[in-house]
Amino acid sequence: MSVAERPEEEEEEEEEEEVLVAAGTPLRSLDPSDASPDEGVVKDLPLIDEKAVEQLTEGLLSHYLPDLQRSKSALQELTQNQVVLLETLEQEISKFKECNSIPEIDALFSEAKHYHNKLVNIRNEMMMLHEKTTKLKKRALKLQQKKQKEELEREQQREKELEREKQLTAKPAKRT
Repeated sequence: MSVAERPEEEEEEEEEEEVLVAAGTPLRSLDPSDASPDEGVVKDLPLIDEKAVEQLTEGLLSHYLPDLQRSKSALQELTQNQVVLLETLEQEISKFKECNSIPEIDALFSEAKHYHNKLVNIRNEMMMLHEKTTKLKKRALKLQQKKQKEELEREQQREKELEREKQLTAKPAKRT
């Protein structure tokens, strides 16, 4: 290590000590067996090449990315299936709710049947009344025709009587 790197390392150690003191952690372990195996690793790491980091990242991504994408598409498909199942479940729930309203529907059907029977009765009465009015009209027409015939006969009878009276009345003799 060069002399220029030491003050930076010492500054970093001081900053770490300040953070540990602020957090309430003791600076050094009281027991020598409590020393962490990772202690001092940051100082011992050599400088890493950016290109190597980039290549390692690309390798890691190329290794795991296809599996992650397949997992993502599988999760999306599962989510869509869950949505479909939820919608189906909601439809089934609404069907059960409709089943609870069956007594109301039965009441409506019985009421409809009652009113249908009333309508059938009214229709039958109207047909009967229509038949009666048709018979009455025929009878009235026959009576009217009979009355007209009687009046015509009376008129003819009067004309005959008038004709007879004319014939029976004395006529002056004609002079020749």
